[in-house]
Amino acid sequence: MFGYTAEEHVVRTEDGYLLGIHRLAWRKGEEEQRVNRGPNSIKKKVVYLHHGLLMNSEVWVCLTDEQRALPFALVEKGYDVWLGNNRGNKYSKKSIRYSPTTTEFWNFSIDQFALHDIPNSISYILEITGQPSLSYIGFSQGTAQAFASLSIHPKLNEQVNVFIALAPAMSPAGLSNGIVDALVKASPQVLFLLFGRRSILSSATMWQSILYPPLFTKLIDLGLSFLFNWRTQNISTSQKLAAYPHLYSFTSTKSVVHWFQIIRTKSFQMYDDDVHRPLISATNNKYTKVARYPTRNIKTPIVLVYGGSDSLVDIKAMLKELPSQTMANEIPHYEHLDFLWARDVDKLVFQHVLDALESFTGAEHTREEYDRYRTVRKQHTDLAKMGGGLRRGSHLARGSDVADSDVSTAVGEETVRVMESNESSNEERAGTGGEIEEAESEERASPTKRLESPLKFESRGQLPFQDKDRPLSRESHIPSPAIQQQQLQPAIMPSRTSRIARPRGSKGNLAAEMAASGGEEYPKLPQTPVSKAEMMDGFVDSPTAGPNAATTGMTGMMNVMTTPKRRGTGGSHMSVDSMRGGRGISLGASKSFDAFSGVEREC
Repeated sequence: MFGYTAEEHVVRTEDGYLLGIHRLAWRKGEEEQRVNRGPNSIKKKVVYLHHGLLMNSEVWVCLTDEQRALPFALVEKGYDVWLGNNRGNKYSKKSIRYSPTTTEFWNFSIDQFALHDIPNSISYILEITGQPSLSYIGFSQGTAQAFASLSIHPKLNEQVNVFIALAPAMSPAGLSNGIVDALVKASPQVLFLLFGRRSILSSATMWQSILYPPLFTKLIDLGLSFLFNWRTQNISTSQKLAAYPHLYSFTSTKSVVHWFQIIRTKSFQMYDDDVHRPLISATNNKYTKVARYPTRNIKTPIVLVYGGSDSLVDIKAMLKELPSQTMANEIPHYEHLDFLWARDVDKLVFQHVLDALESFTGAEHTREEYDRYRTVRKQHTDLAKMGGGLRRGSHLARGSDVADSDVSTAVGEETVRVMESNESSNEERAGTGGEIEEAESEERASPTKRLESPLKFESRGQLPFQDKDRPLSRESHIPSPAIQQQQLQPAIMPSRTSRIARPRGSKGNLAAEMAASGGEEYPKLPQTPVSKAEMMDGFVDSPTAGPNAATTGMTGMMNVMTTPKRRGTGGSHMSVDSMRGGRGISLGASKSFDAFSGVEREC
């Protein structure tokens, strides 16, 4: 869709599975040139990307903006990009030994991914490109497969020059829903009873094809919230509609059971074939012990980029099981899927990836490479400090070889952390109902800039609109008291007589806050606590409410005039009360529609 040319290759694993992998090696206009094919071809560094659980290679490219797709960004930087796939998924549902209709075909777990899929794919890519090593970028389970594979294949550490783990997964704490979490921890094999011993959730593709796309998206959001407490507020609605159909791909029930075994034992271990019965499990533990993946043996440099709001990442436990030179970087407001599809993933994540790729280039893993990476990261953090940060809401923790660090470890003498304020709450993000545009984010991130250039009024006494399809927010465009008196005094209306009940004390709270924003003192009135919803919905509706009463009345009138949704019953007339209070168009005496909150109220 974005004009790039892809190749599809088939890799045969040692145990007979056929894996489909994809290659993006050409910039736009380079399609006829030879890349990494012989001595006379263009030589490019190779990058390998691997997906997560229940996914395939499509998740890296199903973005609504070209610049937010990591493979496209890497291709433009001059890399030869390869996208891998696990056995059993959409592009790898083939074996020379078994049919996918048999249980033998689906008898695989993370062990087989680590023993065969990852090393066989990497060996094939290096053979085709003729390069001595490549860089590995994994997401979620794609990082777990690399942890396991690098720990049991010493030669693989010489073939991978750097391992970049996005939303790394090793031994998650569990599910957010207590009942489901307790059930699967007590007996992971219960999943076999629920889903069988072949493909898990095989009916998901059917539901995806028959459900209305926005409804399907809503169901996915509810499921992610129920299981992991993810709110997915950093992903736009349009991006969800584009990406969620690619979220699911086939995998074995056994691989999911393996994860719940890891969660139960809190150990990144191989699959346990024994069925532990509750009464004799303690006895069995005395005589059997499942082998753990020796992740401390990894020699390849590891760069972790994780989200501080990701319930599946326990960074403290992870760092204890990894080599001391591991480097960790935190983006605190990011959740799991944000590393694929967030609005600002190109701003907050891609630079981490590029810094690691440019710093670690060889298979020797020298001290100079670690020093180079530390220097580059320090330069970027210094620039972030000088420039006020990359973007609103970012928070980066850089590791530089700090012993016994709870947050990050890396090579060096100090840990550099950049703390940037997150000035917009989750409630504000949810209230926008869509993507946050660049101008709006800059305005919120810099309130002083907004105050230095106050909004000017036109001669008619109305506020101009930046976007006629979207009214201005109420909090960002409050004129000064002088402008209020000059422009809005003729618009004062009679006292309100609306039948919609509202706490009298809350009016004083709002009026006092509005007066404070204009630098004025406000006489003390009886105050009562009000919720944020009431503060947003309520407007000053009394002439005694202070000098800012007319402001809120005019703002409410504007919201009425720019709101297309109007419904109700009875006679058709415009209520002065509803205009003045910002409560929408009143059609008769039976019902009125709230123009701001979208709630239909009884009158």
